[in-house]
Amino acid sequence: MPEDSPTIATPAAYVGIEAIGFGTIGEALHSVTPDSPLPVATTIAAATSTPLSGSTGTTGAAGPFVPQLGRPIRVILSGNWTGTVQLLRSIDDGATRLPITYPDGSARGSWSTNINSRVVEESEAGATYYLAITMTAGTLSYRIAQ
Repeated sequence: MPEDSPTIATPAAYVGIEAIGFGTIGEALHSVTPDSPLPVATTIAAATSTPLSGSTGTTGAAGPFVPQLGRPIRVILSGNWTGTVQLLRSIDDGATRLPITYPDGSARGSWSTNINSRVVEESEAGATYYLAITMTAGTLSYRIAQ
């Protein structure tokens, strides 16, 4: 008998208990306990945003990437390249592109090496993302996705 079961005391010969259980029709009921929790899980469907990917050996920009709200944005940079890549965000269809920064204003989302990292999560409708690419040599492959 579990330790937290109520004790039956006079004048009653029973104790009314309400509990949650689960199971399959025609089979025994499974009580919900810490060792036997409800069989539920949160599932997340695949993102509906379209990844932005490509490769380049020249300086320029790539974008826009239009994110799905409430999901992390991942940046992947690979290849044999030298230079810098900076993630930029816009809320006016790309007319103004600002770098991602920390609260103190220091750069965030600026790289000079291969990476595979979750960078930011978007919550504002209409925001778009771009890569500002400055190449010195080689070929860079890039991908922004969720």
